[in-house]
Amino acid sequence: MPPILEVKNLYVYYYTLRGIVRAVENVSFSLKPGEALGLAGESGCGKSTLAWALLRLVPPPGKIVKGEIVVDGEDIVHLPEDEIRSRIRWQKISMVFQGAMNALNPVYKIWEQIAEPLIVHRGMTKQQAYKRALEMLRMVGLDETIAERYPHELSGGQKQRVVIAMALAMDPPIVIADEPTTALDTIVQAQILNLLKKLKQELGISFILISHDLSVIAELADKVAIMYAGQIVEYGYIDDVYRSPQHPYTQALLRAIPRLRGPKEKLTYIPGQPPDLRAPPPGCRFAPRCPRVMDICRKKQPPYFDFGNAHVAACWLHTGRREVESPLQAEEELEEQAAG
Repeated sequence: MPPILEVKNLYVYYYTLRGIVRAVENVSFSLKPGEALGLAGESGCGKSTLAWALLRLVPPPGKIVKGEIVVDGEDIVHLPEDEIRSRIRWQKISMVFQGAMNALNPVYKIWEQIAEPLIVHRGMTKQQAYKRALEMLRMVGLDETIAERYPHELSGGQKQRVVIAMALAMDPPIVIADEPTTALDTIVQAQILNLLKKLKQELGISFILISHDLSVIAELADKVAIMYAGQIVEYGYIDDVYRSPQHPYTQALLRAIPRLRGPKEKLTYIPGQPPDLRAPPPGCRFAPRCPRVMDICRKKQPPYFDFGNAHVAACWLHTGRREVESPLQAEEELEEQAAG
């Protein structure tokens, strides 16, 4: 089955007065219909910037410098904004924004916020859009009476469900969920994740789940991309990456998660802080914080090394293994093997 989304060698920079911030560099991945990809990493690693780029909504002074974003077979990087608004954004790819309260307009009723794109882009009447808004509220597990309320009258979990309903209103095949469980209590987090699972299974939606919490990603994702300082440092199917992490950064992130089963290990943290992306260090960007750093790490950027089953990691510890150009190459080779 061909991918519904392919990102190829994407670069996104912010041109500030203090210098160029290299927020996303050389990022490549793919997403198939009905598949979920988790994007994980510390705050400031480029996850949200990547999400904004996929929607062509990078805020100024940000700019997509080069690369391809192929949605349903069409590269959208150079499409005019009018076409993005009318054919791509919310029609083929939508987003559950981080911070539900900030994503909702406080002076509009809930049904109006869900219905607006239906009226503007689908040409529905207000009555038709209202009925569709009620359908969407039921789909995400909310009572129809919510439609006549304002955002300040809802709880955090209800607002998050409303934002999910807004993202699904035009039946897009791809939905980006940016930190969908942040600032929610544990029980509501579980409810939101179960809702996303249900939507994935019943509607066949492809999800990109952005989170700094690897345990949240494990609940929904089929594949995971670990980002550090604007680059993907490890990529693969969730079982491969979690059971056999190959990059020291991934290993450190996993050691910071409490385990319910298996040997009890002391929780650790990663000393130091991510680099300034206006002047990233030469070589591996994780080298200044890596406990296993070598001389070559400080001088030369590592390529991706292949571990089979489309599992790759960019780390000089694996010198001698087969190199691949990008995670996309590893995935394409895996598909060829399966077809052959």
